[in-house]
Amino acid sequence: MKKVLLTSLLAVFAVSGAHAASVINDNPLYRPDQGMFYSKTSLSSNTNETTAVYLDEEFAYGITDRLAIGIAMSMAENNWFDQSQWGTLGIGINYRLLNMNNWKADLYGSYGVNPVWDYGKSFMDTNETNYSWNVGMRAGYMTDTWTVAGHVDFDYVNTESFNWGDDGWHYLSAGLDAFFTLNENWAMLIGAEYTGIMDDRVENAGKWEGKIGANYNIDDNMFVGAYLTKEMVHRNALGDVQAGAWTILDGLGFGAKFGIQF
Repeated sequence: MKKVLLTSLLAVFAVSGAHAASVINDNPLYRPDQGMFYSKTSLSSNTNETTAVYLDEEFAYGITDRLAIGIAMSMAENNWFDQSQWGTLGIGINYRLLNMNNWKADLYGSYGVNPVWDYGKSFMDTNETNYSWNVGMRAGYMTDTWTVAGHVDFDYVNTESFNWGDDGWHYLSAGLDAFFTLNENWAMLIGAEYTGIMDDRVENAGKWEGKIGANYNIDDNMFVGAYLTKEMVHRNALGDVQAGAWTILDGLGFGAKFGIQF
């Protein structure tokens, strides 16, 4: 069964702040206010592999209006639970560097493992589990009706937590998201992200992922949403694909999301 890639998932702590009395609506510049918890739950699949379903969870707490901590977790199943996986478990921290009128900027980092418990493997199997360190920054401009935010992430993944001297996997990601408020209840989100694998020995050198979604705000503390994604990959002489060629992958990703703060 396809494994959930750790690097992108642990960037969930990149949420950055908006303003006092925050409204949770999947705005890329949202963060919880001091003393507030939030949860975002996503369920996704792909039209090319609909028997595989992925469940992702973010849970975080605002220590202050500038500092938040959280955890991330992912699970997956295939063929009606004939195969299953506890993919990612991570912890993260997010700090507001800039909160100047409409301009926002956050610095964040996280640490995680993947997979925690794979199908047919032991818990935290030493031969299967990878460990990841992530650091990144998100910055953007927010108004009452629209938001634009960009981010840059660096991930280091290895078979041991502190094996700095050994070869690992290095990822660099950069993306841009735009959020539009249509009315009191409805909003749209579009975005694109490039993830580059910085190691020549890795066959799949990088990918672009585009996303479009719509959210319905039940109230200031709860929303539901749906989204579609599409991937294009850059390969290094893999199979019959020429070196350096870009290929649009078959299938269309789709999913639903539920967010709540309390």
